[in-house]
Parts: sequence; structure tokens; C-alpha cells
Amino acid sequence: MCRPLPLHPVYYLGSRLKTAMTKIEEIIGQFQDADYQETLAMLLDYSESLPPLPEEYRDARDAGYNRVPECETPVFIFVDVKGGRVHIHADVPKESPTVRGFVSLLVDAFDDATPRDIESAPENLIHSLSLDRKLGTRRMFGLSAVYNRIRSEVRKADAVH
Repeated sequence: MCRPLPLHPVYYLGSRLKTAMTKIEEIIGQFQDADYQETLAMLLDYSESLPPLPEEYRDARDAGYNRVPECETPVFIFVDVKGGRVHIHADVPKESPTVRGFVSLLVDAFDDATPRDIESAPENLIHSLSLDRKLGTRRMFGLSAVYNRIRSEVRKADAVH
């Protein structure tokens, strides 16, 4: 079976630009229709496409800032809102491909989106992706915390701008 590759942050569908909501809906469809092995394979694909953390955030990461403490895997999330667009940068060890894949999926789906797009995304994305039925409870707690951190940081950053 051919696995779908992670989608690019901005791409065209016919003559119109696909929105973050259309994109996350497509990703949700792929995950809902996947069995356990296909889900792990898609997360592995995503894990390989997580961009490296930009140099400007590395000192903060090394000092322990922006870590998601609820996640057993060391996950660092940096969210900026500039010009009405959300920019998400993350660092997750390659030794944790499931978590890294989920974080990469979020970056892929929501980087360069509007704050409204992220606020409009499913509140329980983990359930929408059917991950709660395929991965363990402890992992779900950590992944939910990562998603909620992004949403919270977007709300905070958007309120400042």
C-alpha cells in the first residue's frame, strides 16, 4: 500500500488556495481510515519531515524554556504570530518518532495559518484523528498537551498583536 506523504504548508487545489481547515480535514480523513500499522507509518513519515529548530530558538530550548512538561518525551514548542499568520517551530528527539510525527503533523497543518484557523480546528484533534483508539493513554495525555499548548500560545500571541 502506498502511504500518503505529509502535505506541504501551502498548496493549491485547482485555482484556490487550500486553507488550514481544509488541510486538517484531509489529514483527519487519512488517519480515520487507517489501521494501526498505517497510522504508525504515517506518523513515521511525518516525523521525518519535522524541520530543524531555527538557530534563534536553540538557546531557549537548551535552557529548558517552552518545554511541554505533560509530555514524557522532551517536546519544545515555539509559537509566533506575525502579520496575522501563525509560525510554529518545534524540537522533538528523533528517537521518539510517534510524538515527533504528531508534532510535525501539527506544524505541517497549522504553520502559516491564521489564528482563527487554529481556533476553529477540532478541539479534540486526538479523537478526530482516531489516535485515542490506536495509541496508549499516557501518550494521548502528552499529545493532547502539545496540541493544547499550541492553541494556548496562539491565543496569547494573537491577543498581543
